[in-house]
Amino acid sequence: MNRLSLYIRLVRLDKPIGILLLLWPTLSALWLASAGRPDPMLVFIFTLGTVLMRSAGCAINDYADRDFDRHVKRTAERPLTSGRIRGWEAVMVAAVLAIVSFALILPLNAITKELSVAALLIAASYPYFKRFFAIPQAYLGIAFGFGIPMAFAAVQEAVPPAAWLLLLGNIFWAVAYDTEYAMVDRDDDLRIGIKTSAITFGRHDVAAVMTCYAASFAITLLVGWQYGLRGWFLAGMAVAAGCAWYHYTLIRERDRMRCFAAFLHNNWLGAAVFAGIALDYALGRGAA
Repeated sequence: MNRLSLYIRLVRLDKPIGILLLLWPTLSALWLASAGRPDPMLVFIFTLGTVLMRSAGCAINDYADRDFDRHVKRTAERPLTSGRIRGWEAVMVAAVLAIVSFALILPLNAITKELSVAALLIAASYPYFKRFFAIPQAYLGIAFGFGIPMAFAAVQEAVPPAAWLLLLGNIFWAVAYDTEYAMVDRDDDLRIGIKTSAITFGRHDVAAVMTCYAASFAITLLVGWQYGLRGWFLAGMAVAAGCAWYHYTLIRERDRMRCFAAFLHNNWLGAAVFAGIALDYALGRGAA
């Protein structure tokens, strides 16, 4: 396997679910901040920036977890863990991607640049939270949702309270979907001492996932209603709720592969929320 293929696997470009879980909330924020008319250049910058920063995050995550991943069935064959690339290569890849990502936002305002520095620090420190924080998925939600305040800042040159509310909603969503993901590795994580929400919630894991979905939906509905979104938005949220219920049917027996399928299906949940926002601005009362 050539070096390029190994680097693609390192940054998980072959597994785009992580990109999509970052992208949908970021696009939703761009549409809300711009009243449904985002600058196409901003859409391009934030979309490409999402790809680059998620890729950088994967590289630094694998570097931080290189001594743990070899003990987990799902991660034992990752390029860094299996020894096919060196640690310094992963750090170099992460640094290059982060620099290119920062270059993308150079034309934007000062507050967006300042927030991007905070986003980088949060993304880089996330892997180490699994060493001591009982629910690292909450910190992941901050890292995966920091495109929300950045999007508002890029459009409005300020970050209104609604942006922080949406970030809070994203934290609840991330705890929900990443707990499903953690349920896959629970046995391995217990053995090697990694902390995850699936372990912390214990036998209440399924109830906790569904509670987090409900909290995320409630916050998103509140913000959307404040912004005047109605019919199409509510339809999108209804589809998202249907997705969450489907996830319940997958995870309630705690089967590893069905839990992983529920995690992957969150792409459609995030897409439904964004589609509801975009369609309401384009076709509904939000357009007024």
